[in-house]
Formats: sequence, structure tokens, C-alpha cells
Amino acid sequence: MKPYTIEVQRLKSIRHDHHGLIEVSLDALVSARQAARDDSEAGAPSTCLSIPVEHARTLVLLLKQQLNELDKLNPRSRRSGRA
Repeated sequence: MKPYTIEVQRLKSIRHDHHGLIEVSLDALVSARQAARDDSEAGAPSTCLSIPVEHARTLVLLLKQQLNELDKLNPRSRRSGRA
């Protein structure tokens, strides 16, 4: 696996499809990076995602909204953690 540095610049939209995927549309800078030997416990290179706090807060809110929409589609008996 080739490691990358991903810097989120702008969140555009978020939506879910009917196949269980949540798609996030965003502008980001992506660049390959050299993996340091101490980057990962298993020794495999890892990718780093950098996101400003304001975008992270927005992303969390949007993800919660999308997950609530998905919960509405499931029958009440299949919703996790609810009776």
C-alpha cells in the first residue's frame, strides 16, 4: 500500500446510496509521502488525513444526519441499540 497525505480543503456534500455506502464529495490535496518506519505498529505504511476542526465538526454532523436517514429506512426491530 502506498501512503498518502490527504488535506481536506472543502466539504461539498454527503449522501448515502442504497448499497450501504456513504459518499463524501470534497476538495482535497492528495500527495504521496515517504513512510517513516515508526508510522505504524505493523510496519505497513499508512495514509494520513488532515482536516480542519471546522470541517471535522461539519463532517460529524453530516454523518450523523445521514446515519439517521438510514435508520429511518430500517424496520424498528433492526435499528441498532433501540427498542
